This record gives sequence, C-alpha cells and structure tokens, in this order.
Amino acid sequence: MASRPLSAFWAILRRDLLLAFRHRGELANPLLFFLMIVSLYPLGISPEPDLLRAIAPGAVWIAALLSALFSMENLFRGDFQDGTLEQIALSPQPLPLLLAAKILAHWLVSGLPMILMAPVLALLLSMPAAATWALVYTLALGTPLLSLIGAVGTALTVGLKRGGVLLTLLVMPLYIPILIFATNAVSAAAAGLPISGQLYFLAALLVLALTLSPLAIAAAVRISLG
Repeated sequence: MASRPLSAFWAILRRDLLLAFRHRGELANPLLFFLMIVSLYPLGISPEPDLLRAIAPGAVWIAALLSALFSMENLFRGDFQDGTLEQIALSPQPLPLLLAAKILAHWLVSGLPMILMAPVLALLLSMPAAATWALVYTLALGTPLLSLIGAVGTALTVGLKRGGVLLTLLVMPLYIPILIFATNAVSAAAAGLPISGQLYFLAALLVLALTLSPLAIAAAVRISLG
C-alpha cells in the first residue's frame, strides 16, 4: 500500500516531464527570457568589468525571479482547463504529494537549467570564481523556493482569466527575502567574506517551504476547484 502514493508521484512527474519536452517552445521561453535579461545588462549599462562585477549578483537574481514568474502561470492552467487537475484532486492518493510531483517537474525544466547556465552568465558578467560558486549555491537553494512559493499563488489564481497580474502581486513580496539574501551572499563571496549565514537562511527557508508549501498548494487547488 505504501508504494501506491510513490507510484502515483513518479507517474505524475514522468507525465509532466514528457508534456514539457513535447512543447519545447514553451519549455525554452523562460530560459531564453532569463538569458536575454542577463545578456542585456552589459549592452544597456556598460561593458566595464568592474561595474559588471558590482551589478552581477542582482542582475542574475532579478532575471531568475522574473523568469520564474514567467513560467509559473502555466503550471496548473493546462490541467485545470482539461479537467486533469480535478481528477488529481479526486484521486485517493495524497493531494500534496501529487502536486509536489508537478512542482518538482516544473523545477527540473525551469530552475535546474538556470543553475547550469549560471557559470556561463557569471563569465559574461566578469564575476570572480568565488562569486560564481556562491551564485550556483544560492540558485540551487533559491530556485526550488521560487517554484514552491510561486505554486501557492498559481494554485489560487488558476481559475482566473487574468491571473498573471494577481499572481505577481501575491508572490512578489514573498520573493523579496530570497532575492536579498541570495544577492548578499554572492556579493559577500566576491568580497572574500563568509557566506554561511546567508546560505543557512536560504536552506532554512527551503526546508520550511518543502514542509508547508505542498499543504498550502493542495488547499489552494481545492479552493480554486470548489
């Protein structure tokens, strides 16, 4: 009996990944958006290495935040429109676990590529090696947070025709602490200062989100379907 929820989890994860790779255009749009925002900074501000190093942490993280918001709106919308989300909610398996599979699939196709792209973008922005590693660490801790927190807002607004603006208003204040501590960690690493405090804070937020967000998302989905 214990294997049935896990089997359902892996089935939904596999389904969402297959759907994502069948729609490669939609899959690539947030990543191209992320790359485009970061690459425009040297063109729009200055190619001076010292200036780029100063703005690099904020530039990459603002791009990551906007890219996450860009990709979140469609997390549940397709399943809501074709009735799949209602079938998932009616499943005898735990709804928070099934929705966690969808969020994991979303992070694998949106957050993980941003982490892999980070060293290239750091090179583009003339970041030192220590700051590059700090950027990778903060993205590894922060991008799952963006997906988990954003999914709560997405679940609440999935039934609305123009939910994108409301989603931004709901989620953006919750993203601000992540942005502050992540950019501060990268800047501190570039200055040769320890960053363990910032990383521990992000890790604590991630543990808290992993514990509470699936429950909140499940409740929000039931509200939207009700």
